[in-house]
Amino acid sequence: MDVILLKDVDRLGKAEAVVRVKPGYARNYLLPHGMAVLATDEARQAVDARRRRGEQKAQRAQAQLESLKQRVQQHSLTLKLTLGEHNVAFGSVTARDITDGLERDGITVDKHAVQLAEPLKALGIYDVPVRLAPEVTATLKVWVVKA
Repeated sequence: MDVILLKDVDRLGKAEAVVRVKPGYARNYLLPHGMAVLATDEARQAVDARRRRGEQKAQRAQAQLESLKQRVQQHSLTLKLTLGEHNVAFGSVTARDITDGLERDGITVDKHAVQLAEPLKALGIYDVPVRLAPEVTATLKVWVVKA
């Protein structure tokens, strides 16, 4: 008996896959628990339509990420650092400071997306990676100047 899985099932398949199972397994377990539906022509067409909508949604999300990546890479951020005697820094520039600066300029990014190995404790120009998604990383130019 062919069924279309609605959810991922261990040792059987992923959601939206058409699999062949024994009739008793489908009738007594998969169908009553809402894990599968019978593989009719209408159900196959519905799954194909759902898959196409999911792909279109993923493409739109990817386009938005690429747009955000371009905005971040074209942006330059200037942050001030207070220095004491002998140019010793009081504090540092952290990921939170960078996200707050970006937010003031209209770019919203999660603080965990800013990939700082350690806080910036010296004056200078830094290229800071900003991970927007697992496959999309932008580079932000951060200028740390004396307050």
